[in-house]
Amino acid sequence: MRYLILCAIFLLTACNKSGPDMQVILADKPAPTLADYGFFKDVSANIPAKRVQAYDLVNPLFTDYADKHRFVFIPQGKSAQYHAVDALEFPVGTVLVKTFGYAPDMRTPMVDAYKVETRLLIHKKDGWIAAPYVWNKEQTEANYAPIGARLQIQTIAPDGKNLDFTYGVPNANQCKTCHQSGHDVLPIGPKVRNLNHNGQLDLWYEKGLIRGLSVDLPTTTVPPAQDISFPLNARARAYLDINCAHCHKPDGSASNSGLMLEWGETDRTRIGINKHPTAAGRGSGGLLTVITPGNPDTSIMVHRMQSVEPGIAMPELGRTLAHKEGVALIREWIAEMPVKDN
Repeated sequence: MRYLILCAIFLLTACNKSGPDMQVILADKPAPTLADYGFFKDVSANIPAKRVQAYDLVNPLFTDYADKHRFVFIPQGKSAQYHAVDALEFPVGTVLVKTFGYAPDMRTPMVDAYKVETRLLIHKKDGWIAAPYVWNKEQTEANYAPIGARLQIQTIAPDGKNLDFTYGVPNANQCKTCHQSGHDVLPIGPKVRNLNHNGQLDLWYEKGLIRGLSVDLPTTTVPPAQDISFPLNARARAYLDINCAHCHKPDGSASNSGLMLEWGETDRTRIGINKHPTAAGRGSGGLLTVITPGNPDTSIMVHRMQSVEPGIAMPELGRTLAHKEGVALIREWIAEMPVKDN
């Protein structure tokens, strides 16, 4: 009898490690723990299961200097549809997995690294839902946290500065705010222009994860925002594209601002150059234009990016700290704009 019980346990364990469970993925409610989905052979070690593909982005969204690990699961026999501008069109059953973590010293992020949260974006039959999971202190499991969490983080930033701050795990509704596209919730990061580097799109194509690619279709690549070998204007626009445009786009949650920061936007006023805010308030800091060419100190964009005060800071969700390197990039970009554009 003991032998039969051990065999049963072995079979159950093997099944749990065989790959993602579609019943759990498509269930009406998020699973209690991250391990329930079967995305990882070893959930604590971030070792993906079969058909779960690790990926990265040219430019990641800044989140308080957290290190991020991204994975995508697309159901067997299905693939994502190419889109030239927006995020790939993923089939029902797709899950985007993003784990946020730190190390005692973020100059060496792999040394003594630990995980704080994992966010899932799950494509259910009725649309995408967001599900945040918070890791336990033992780093053995992440538990569903629909109301989010507040976690104290102590680390050293990439520039060597000591950081001691309260990290905010967003609740499910806050996740939806950033991922809003019209009346829908959609992915932000996995756009062709942000995936197209290091042969990543070719790998996805070879594995059958993407369809619709051809030599006749545009496969624009944005430059790494902090790589000074690329033009300053392109780097600044790429930074704004990933950090701001998910809200500042025609169907985003900040569409009423009239400020549109997507990569392909060409209208100078919509980008913010000499643009007056649609509603003056304390968020403007008493300044008159979103971008004042040649003068970052009188530009509302810089004022809000470098603020950490709720109601002023932009982005308004997803960060507690100011992104020192990002602010410096945008300041340099504005400072070098010809003053004659005023």
